[in-house]
Amino acid sequence: MSKNYIPNYFTFVIIKKFMTKKLIFIFLLFSVFSAIAQINRRDMPAYENRFVDNENDPYNQYDTTRVDTREIEVKLSGKTYYKDYKIFNYKNDTIYIDTTLNINKDYAFNYLKKDNLELMAFANQGQTFTTLAHTFDNYSIYPKIGARAQHFNFYEVEDVYYYSVPTPTTQFMYKRGMEQGQVLNGLFTFNTSERLNASIAFKGMRSLGNYRHSLSDHGNARITISYNTKNERYFIRTHLVAQDLNNDQNGGLTDESIKNFESGDPEFNDRNRLVTNFTDATSILRGNRYFIDHYYKLWAKNDTLRTIASELKIGHVFNFERKNYEYEQDASNKIFGPAFTSNIKDRAKYSKLFNEVYVSLNSPITLGEVKFKVNNFNYKYEYKSILISDDQVIESNLNGNTITLGGEWHTQFKKLNLNVDASTIVSGNLNGHNILASIDYVKDSLLSISAHAFRNSRSPNLNFQLFQSSYKKYNWQNDFNNEETTGIGFVFDSKKWGFASVNINNINNYTYFDAPIESEQTKPIQLGENINYLKVKLSKEFRLGHFALDNQFIYQNVSSGSEVFRVPDFITRNTLYYQNHLFKGKPLYLQTGITFRYFSKYYMNSYNPVLSEFYLQNNQEIGGYPMFDFFLNLRIKTMQIFFKLEHFNSSLGEQNYYSAPLYPYRDLSFRFGLIWTFFI
Repeated sequence: MSKNYIPNYFTFVIIKKFMTKKLIFIFLLFSVFSAIAQINRRDMPAYENRFVDNENDPYNQYDTTRVDTREIEVKLSGKTYYKDYKIFNYKNDTIYIDTTLNINKDYAFNYLKKDNLELMAFANQGQTFTTLAHTFDNYSIYPKIGARAQHFNFYEVEDVYYYSVPTPTTQFMYKRGMEQGQVLNGLFTFNTSERLNASIAFKGMRSLGNYRHSLSDHGNARITISYNTKNERYFIRTHLVAQDLNNDQNGGLTDESIKNFESGDPEFNDRNRLVTNFTDATSILRGNRYFIDHYYKLWAKNDTLRTIASELKIGHVFNFERKNYEYEQDASNKIFGPAFTSNIKDRAKYSKLFNEVYVSLNSPITLGEVKFKVNNFNYKYEYKSILISDDQVIESNLNGNTITLGGEWHTQFKKLNLNVDASTIVSGNLNGHNILASIDYVKDSLLSISAHAFRNSRSPNLNFQLFQSSYKKYNWQNDFNNEETTGIGFVFDSKKWGFASVNINNINNYTYFDAPIESEQTKPIQLGENINYLKVKLSKEFRLGHFALDNQFIYQNVSSGSEVFRVPDFITRNTLYYQNHLFKGKPLYLQTGITFRYFSKYYMNSYNPVLSEFYLQNNQEIGGYPMFDFFLNLRIKTMQIFFKLEHFNSSLGEQNYYSAPLYPYRDLSFRFGLIWTFFI
């Protein structure tokens, strides 16, 4: 290890009105800590500053990471590859900080930083999404708070990443908002040594939107730390997350405004002229989480007992989380029926405390890693008071405490990976279980095949079981059975032949929201029959020189239960684009093309802002209209620049494009943004 030190300075200031004093204090503490750690490093070993362009490496082909020595003097020793800048998820899977530009970067350039092929965005960024296709990859056996429409931008445990970098790294993501506003996501990750890495990140978004009272105002702050001892016996990962998501709610367009919108009258091209159902409501989701995952190796591979156990470790996972969901409205609205008060202030509180202890043994005797785990889940979901009505008495809270036992087995036979994970609740006021088995065949980086099967039983979300509101019809308490989901899936992924996946799922006791024809009340219902759901996903890219055609297609079929479980028959996205280096010396990389999106007509679910949930409707079929986007993306060294004309064909046909009933999709809009990564 080189004895050269790397001088560095740190300036990273984020101001957000909702940030608490505690969060600001922690942020300043990390700032000072990182400054001391990175500037005064004369007495400690530093990482080698090693940068290289490896034209033969497909992952690094377009990476132009460089050390800028114009402002500070940096002594180079050796080479640094992109694989030295690592990102870990909660499962400890590894990816790398990537400054390349490809078509997937264009798909994921949104405020969620995720490909939203299976989602239909509302007009304003930061508002909710309609789900076009379902993926059953959440195998939790515990219920959640609900208000799912408000959770798309909420960072769960699996959305928080940890970093291991040889030099301090900063990344900024900026994107222009709708009408007014922007989203800025800033990340700074650093180390005090090779064994301790930390990161500070904040995403702030404010977007006015083109329609009345559709403002989005979000903030997500994240702090992560990962550490291991010098002898690599003790490892710990921890994070702190504080979030505040505010969305104005307008109830969609009135009947008269719908007619004006669909008529194409130029007088209403200014969407602020269209009247909405109300302009005085807001949905708010606040939350914070404290998470720790750590373990200690009792035996290691170099111990004298290695013939019995290659590795034996004991671990602990701690997760404490609080959420508040609020719906506020200055005056009650007849759309939702009569109310107890003229001023609506609904508020639900949710907290959970999760502790898990496990023992893991990796040995030739067990043919891989075997883990035994026991966890305790304590939760409380509450409102201010008990509600007594003519029909029933509705309690003020749901709370409970459960004990769960489980085990895992992970092994590898040559190129086959086998994984089994099972857990069941053995005591407490909840019941549920989960069994997951998967097998993966990885020939090389060009071909992989996998299959999985699972069975999951869990209680419906808490807002199905208990809900209180100032609106009289939005009060209930139910005793629903567990939702039981069984599924099998197959995935084929080949660089030569493309990607294909097939998932077959059966859902029993499916719980959903419905609005009876004779009433606008939205209420929870549990289906008494099974739902059979098939989802087939295909993708393949064809290349000719510098031109490429990327194709993605989803076919869906609900053979039983289609009257309540509704999805479009097919979804497609096709992108024709050109990409190439420009100018001598290749200082600029260009990517430009057109993306076509389409999904078939179906009775799309309606959106209820009081619940922040979607419910069934039978009045309007939505879909069957094409959406075209034009994009021009550039990469200059470690900066990626994105220009996009979204839905540029909006004025060429009938104006019948919707994200949900009463909520039109966005018109032609110009979007600009960038992602800039700094390596010091």
